[in-house]
Amino acid sequence: MSDHILIRMGDGERISMSPDEVKEDLLAGTQDAAEMGEIPPLTSDECEHLYEIFADPNRIVSVSPGEEVITTDDGASGIMVVDQPDGGTALPMGYFNAVLAFERICCADTAGMGHYDYSCKPIKSIINYEKQRYYMYSQATTIPLIYGTQPNLGLYFQPDGPFPNAAELIPQGKIEEARRAQEMAAEALTEDLVFCAKELYDVGCDGFNFDTSGSAGDADFCATLKAVAELKKIAPDMALEVGMASEFVLGLHGEIEYNGKRLAGMFPHEQVKIAEEAGADIFGPAINVSATESTPWNLARAVTFVKETVAVANIPVHPNVGMGVCGVPMVEVPPIDSVTRSSKALVQIGKADGL
Repeated sequence: MSDHILIRMGDGERISMSPDEVKEDLLAGTQDAAEMGEIPPLTSDECEHLYEIFADPNRIVSVSPGEEVITTDDGASGIMVVDQPDGGTALPMGYFNAVLAFERICCADTAGMGHYDYSCKPIKSIINYEKQRYYMYSQATTIPLIYGTQPNLGLYFQPDGPFPNAAELIPQGKIEEARRAQEMAAEALTEDLVFCAKELYDVGCDGFNFDTSGSAGDADFCATLKAVAELKKIAPDMALEVGMASEFVLGLHGEIEYNGKRLAGMFPHEQVKIAEEAGADIFGPAINVSATESTPWNLARAVTFVKETVAVANIPVHPNVGMGVCGVPMVEVPPIDSVTRSSKALVQIGKADGL
């Protein structure tokens, strides 16, 4: 075994650590998650397993044959099309060809598509165009095709939307006014999410991905849950995936509830249960990365949360494995050494159903 191990920091910087330093960070990371979430830390055997994943001298690591899992995504094929500032390759091809390449060259399990803006509010006005685009793509693909959008409650506040801006009201001490603004905006968001998903369902949409749910706090998450519950009634054959924005639901409202449960402060193992109640088919926890901590610290923390989430879940759990979440450094093009180690650990130790 080498006397030093090449790892990454949470910002992507490549450094070397001694075996003892790696083990110390693994222990500190799992303990941090256990304390914050009030959940069990990783066992000594699991920490040793995670250490071996980091100590593997190969640049790319993988699970053993038979341990492979299904992958879903939030428009990953778009990487081929978007420009380099967005982490893409800027190939001279359209989104349609990118989806086909993702299916036929990358051999993806599912494919995701969505509008370039990837937020619900602007999609509503062009839904007929998106329906036509989805139908065309679905006729050319064999694997399940999931349409994704971010709920993005923030776009419903002034100056982008019609409702008073809660972020401006709260610093002024206008707490009740801010809460009311969030409640009204959440009602509009739920209506728009249901409208867009229903329209896509009418042209045979296989699945709808509520990506980055809760990005604007507990009211954002509540709107998503209500939309999921409504869609399960009117679009029962469409799979619904809820991918979170953070490991912790921010209490920008603070008192908003779903089915009598306060949403603010929920961690992944609590989020998955409320998503189940709403009718979600797949849940995607997002465990934030600290840019100033090492990937062993960050990944141990992520695996601890995911392991507990899977343990209590009755639906498949697909952790978000991308830039800045679940042990992957916060860089636009995540390094393959970190991505594969995160993926292997989440599957083998966290027991994730997919990624």
